[in-house]
This record gives sequence, structure tokens and C-alpha cells, in this order.
Amino acid sequence: QVHMVESGGGSVQTGGSLRLSCAISGGQFEYYGVGWFRQAPEKDREFVASMSWSGETVYYEDSVKGRFTISRDNVKKMAYLQMNNLVLEDTAVYYCNTPMYVSARSRGEPGTHWGQGTQVTVSS
Repeated sequence: QVHMVESGGGSVQTGGSLRLSCAISGGQFEYYGVGWFRQAPEKDREFVASMSWSGETVYYEDSVKGRFTISRDNVKKMAYLQMNNLVLEDTAVYYCNTPMYVSARSRGEPGTHWGQGTQVTVSS
């Protein structure tokens, strides 16, 4: 069973930056896609970004394009989400997820297991 531990969240002002990390254990991370999702208060969990196993295929939700960057380190079994120019609407609990089947045709669907998430709070 895959286990994910997110970290790096915090409180920042608008325009600030944060880098989220996700440590993955179990499974064969290097063979699968990985994604980031977020859930704001009283809202459903939503897709943020995903990356194929090789890193060659990347997807972003429209509102984060140009501001967020997903990356991965298959040797360390880590995934990252660099978030720049944060806005109030980015406030949410952020989760990573794997395995995901990310391809040229699909950003992938999340697996059934989730970590505890990391809170990101953006204030003006």
C-alpha cells in the first residue's frame, strides 16, 4: 500500500511562495504518475497538477498555470509543488496522490489512498 506524507505548507501573504513536498513509501513510485490536489473549506477536493512517471507529461489546472510547478525525484521517491505568486483562492489543504496513470491523453485520476495533507493559507 502506498503511503504519502505531505509537508511544506504554511501561512503566506498574497504574492508569496511555498514549496510543498510529498514523501512516498510503498509501491513503485518510479513507474507511476503523481498528482497534487487541494480542498478548500466547504468545497470538493480539486485537481491542481499531475506529472507522468517520466516527468515528460505535465498537466495544470487553469488557475495555477504559470504560477505552480510540479516536479518529482524518482530516486528519492519525492514529489514537489512549487507555488509562486499565491492568491487568496489558493488557500486549501493540499494533497499529493499516487499511483496515477498520466499520459498524453489523460491527466490521470487519483488513487484511493490519501495522505493527511498540508495546509496552505494565503492572506492579504
